[in-house]
Amino acid sequence: MKRVIIMLVALIPISGFPQEGSASTLEQLVAKLDGAATVADYEALEAQFAALSEADEQWLPPYYAALCDANIGFLLEKEGERIEPYSDRGLEQLKEARSRIDSATQRKELAEVYVVASLLYRTKVFINPMTMGRKYGPTAGKYLELALKLDADNPRAIHVDAWNKYHTPKMWGGDKGLAKELAQKSLALLAKERKGVEPHWGVRENKELLNN
Repeated sequence: MKRVIIMLVALIPISGFPQEGSASTLEQLVAKLDGAATVADYEALEAQFAALSEADEQWLPPYYAALCDANIGFLLEKEGERIEPYSDRGLEQLKEARSRIDSATQRKELAEVYVVASLLYRTKVFINPMTMGRKYGPTAGKYLELALKLDADNPRAIHVDAWNKYHTPKMWGGDKGLAKELAQKSLALLAKERKGVEPHWGVRENKELLNN
């Protein structure tokens, strides 16, 4: 009997949370994230993903917490003075997500992290484009290049590339026509993805760009 009890205890996750419960919570939060639209929505979800990250050793909870912070930064693009705490917190969450990924075997997962890193550094540019642009713009571009190098068909990386080309002045390499072509390509790739807990965002963002 004592041996049976010891064996049962050994099966309990170290975190103290049932793995099934953690997986179910992640599914619920990702489903809510799919419908999030406001700063308040993303703030609430960021806190929940961050809390889940304490109990779940997967890379996804801190990744999604960082994505929430990136989305807040984009919503606050015209209110640069409010962005920095979200950018910084997002980068900390993303650092944690990166530490949980094996770069030798999880190249696609690493590409997802680099896409969000590019977004977060772009939000730092929004803080003050005149002073932060030179400092963080190239960093945002570097992370996007790394993502595309790891996974050239990542629809989220292609979307960010489209966003950059759409919002960059023509004299500096912007191209609205090419941006819309890339957004269409991203949408086509997204249509092949299955929804679940893995990253699948981008449909709404591409449609917004195409409708501009």
